[in-house]
Amino acid sequence: MTKNFLFVLRKPSYDGIYTQEMIDIILTTAAFEQCVSVLLLDESVFHLKASQNAAKNTAMLFELLQTMDVNDIFVETESLLEHGLNVEMLTQPVQLKSRATITQFMTQFDVIFPG
Repeated sequence: MTKNFLFVLRKPSYDGIYTQEMIDIILTTAAFEQCVSVLLLDESVFHLKASQNAAKNTAMLFELLQTMDVNDIFVETESLLEHGLNVEMLTQPVQLKSRATITQFMTQFDVIFPG
């Protein structure tokens, strides 16, 4: 039985091994032919920032998602703006969701995995 999973990421890339573990969980879920989407909130928007100067460049990790057909990446518009980013500064295409619509958006998923 296929379920719709939403993985919600909030933490920045420099927060330990959090990002690698989340990507591993997302890829494993997708490998079992589940419908997987990712929502980036707060500082997690930096994961997709192009030209990262951080010690951990996580944009490359997110490119792995496409290999498992995880193409639905959502970003909260306000999180982007609050961190001085816009969609042109990201390494992958994303779908924007406003903060006011996030709760309603989440109702379409069977499983929500908070991060």
